[in-house]
Amino acid sequence: MSNDTATDTFLTGKVAFVSGGLSGVGLAIAKSLAVHGARVAVGSRRAGQGDGADLNQQFHVVALDVQDGLSVSKATESVEAKLGPVDILVNAAGITAEQGVVGHSDALWHQILDTNLSGAFRLTRAVLPGMIGRGWGRIINIGSTAATVGWMDNPAYCASKAGLLGLTRCVALEGAPHGVGCTMISPTWVETDLLHSNTAEVAEREGKGRTSADIVQDIRAQNPQKRIIQPGEVAALATFLCRDEAFGLSMDNIQITGGALW
Repeated sequence: MSNDTATDTFLTGKVAFVSGGLSGVGLAIAKSLAVHGARVAVGSRRAGQGDGADLNQQFHVVALDVQDGLSVSKATESVEAKLGPVDILVNAAGITAEQGVVGHSDALWHQILDTNLSGAFRLTRAVLPGMIGRGWGRIINIGSTAATVGWMDNPAYCASKAGLLGLTRCVALEGAPHGVGCTMISPTWVETDLLHSNTAEVAEREGKGRTSADIVQDIRAQNPQKRIIQPGEVAALATFLCRDEAFGLSMDNIQITGGALW
């Protein structure tokens, strides 16, 4: 994509801010938005810790802990001081942990919801007034099929993504009269480092002799398309949603699943 000299730079002049943008889906989206002309900032808790140092040449990298309101404010101020007002917000920061309702601690519950749901709320609250004032904006929330399908040992994750869908719809309504769209993209399993670390944890916890690679192969086999969704697929959709022609997709929950339920 980046080698395509005919790339449509329709986002020239726009500023994008991607949370969770140093890895996985967030990074793929940040790169796609940049290829199409946007000035891009990425935020991460790992910023400044040596992780993603090479990305400083491509993006404005800021320290961001979406669980901390002050961190959100400082990161947003840094982005706007360096690049200008935020036109596109991508809420891609997220965490998960497998634990059933029985024995689930309050601390873990709040950590997952505070990151996946409240973090998106804090960032949206920070940039939405400016978007409304300028009469144009796009907010893209990275959800999951977990928003609409329950999954064993994932109550906090499922609840956080279901809540994110509710937030998406409310923001879409609030922004609609002002040219501001808000849409959620809900992929099934995506082939990222997080997928492999999660499957490694599952394999270790099961203690049945299955490896992480075995579990990944099971996920691939269970998908009707017999494959795992790639980060670039999510990035391509996120980029398309920033087009003026895609404004009518505001409020939608668009799933990228290959036919899988989860």
